[in-house]
Amino acid sequence: MSGDDTRRQVLVKVAFVAFLVLALAFYFVLLGRIAIELIGSGEVAAVAIGIGVLILPILGVWIVATSLRAALAHQRLARRMHEEGNELDVSDLPRRPSGRIEKAAAEALFEEVRKEWEADPENWRTNYRAARAYDYAGDRTRARESMRRAVALERLERQG
Repeated sequence: MSGDDTRRQVLVKVAFVAFLVLALAFYFVLLGRIAIELIGSGEVAAVAIGIGVLILPILGVWIVATSLRAALAHQRLARRMHEEGNELDVSDLPRRPSGRIEKAAAEALFEEVRKEWEADPENWRTNYRAARAYDYAGDRTRARESMRRAVALERLERQG
């Protein structure tokens, strides 16, 4: 895949995310207006429903902001790993017809990365690699935990 193709794919994904964020913002504004109208009616039931409806856009904004912040942090780590040449190489691992790495190969990769992590658990790079290996092995919960730890450790490294 050429650099132009990769850039195009990135732009398409960014444009899609931007569209979704704008659509959600529009939806949140509409919900907010409806909530304010219900609260402004003064009727007990309408006020209660209005308060409930008002919680939805507030919660939605928090979820979108948190998700975007995490995605940007993960992307920063991915870029740094790529620039340093430390990204996991999975190009020659056997794959299923769906494109996912075969389970046995993903588990073998994870065991290799786990040893790296055990040797240096306070390094954001080993945590990042562990998160990627967990993801390839299908353990999304541990992948998220490891990635959160990698982000926190990388932030400490940048600040210190």
